[in-house]
Amino acid sequence: MKGQILDYSVQTNSGVITGDDQNRYQFSGVQWRDQYAPSRGQRVDFAIDGAGQAIDIYLMNKSIQLPNQVGEKNRIVAALLAFFLGGFGAHKFYLGQIGWGIVYLIFCWTFIPSIVAFIEFIIYLCTSDQDFARKYG
Repeated sequence: MKGQILDYSVQTNSGVITGDDQNRYQFSGVQWRDQYAPSRGQRVDFAIDGAGQAIDIYLMNKSIQLPNQVGEKNRIVAALLAFFLGGFGAHKFYLGQIGWGIVYLIFCWTFIPSIVAFIEFIIYLCTSDQDFARKYG
């Protein structure tokens, strides 16, 4: 059966899938059969055991789940822009935060945006691809 993950908790290693039949099925992370961790919104293919639990869960559309780029924006590009042109807000414009980009441009002569951009550079490098995609798309 095909469906979509409604929720998944890393702490409990369990989640809920809504099937195309509009029923909800609990699942355990042990039944996950893909190298990428399950997350909300993923389309999956799964079987159902006798107790109504989802088993043998496989991720569909794996081409979307690339390890270095999960969303439309690449965190490495954002980090490099923050490092080299962050004082002018280039990384903010890249991420679609035009208002913040203009603020960085207005105050670039104070060098404060450069300091903030360097901190953001470190944050972008330390953020996982999935978290970055969730926040910036």
